[in-house]
Amino acid sequence: MEEKMNIMLCEDDENLGMLLREYLQAKGYLVDLLPDGDAGYKSFLKTNYDLCVLDVMMPKKDGLTLAQEIRVVNSEVPIIFLTAKSLKEDVLEGFKIGADDYLTKPFSMEELLFRIEAILRRVKGKKGKEATSYKIGKFTFDTQKQLLLIDDQTTKLTTKESELLSLLCMHANEILERNYALKSIWIDDNYFNARSMDVYITKLRKHLKADPDIEIINIHGKGYKLIVPDLDNK
Repeated sequence: MEEKMNIMLCEDDENLGMLLREYLQAKGYLVDLLPDGDAGYKSFLKTNYDLCVLDVMMPKKDGLTLAQEIRVVNSEVPIIFLTAKSLKEDVLEGFKIGADDYLTKPFSMEELLFRIEAILRRVKGKKGKEATSYKIGKFTFDTQKQLLLIDDQTTKLTTKESELLSLLCMHANEILERNYALKSIWIDDNYFNARSMDVYITKLRKHLKADPDIEIINIHGKGYKLIVPDLDNK
């Protein structure tokens, strides 16, 4: 029997929280409902969650702060924000912290379920399709452990950074089309996801700057290209 996936749901609206918990439980998930950010963080420290759903506006500790603290402990667990805020700046701030997706209230429970399932499929499915490691110039990129190594320096990548770098490696010295990358990693090629990808491209450039022979260039109107003198994968 397949093990049930465990979800942490932080929502201070008691009625909405209970409805979401009951709905997701009926769909086969284990769900812990927490009423505020403090309770959510304490629960996260003692429980192995497969995904976190966080309301942005919560008492004691808001969802953005909670997500930052979660990322210190675990850089990989997927995070979905529930927010009444629709300002671009708020959504981009969530992506900078490391969110995988967001839903603006009001939303349908079916849409939340679809996004949860899409993220979990992507996280689980990509592990068996990529090379286990790439040699990128002076770097070694371990896709399974999400590590970037050069000399005696090791950088732990987030899930999004690792997925994006893997796509760039698979298309090294070729154009990685922007829309293809967005739909492969973010599911949707909307404005907010596109801006989020730009943030992660900037992060990857910083991680790779130790080897001046490597660069990620913008191809106007098309996408990105990872320029490497040689690339071995296995």
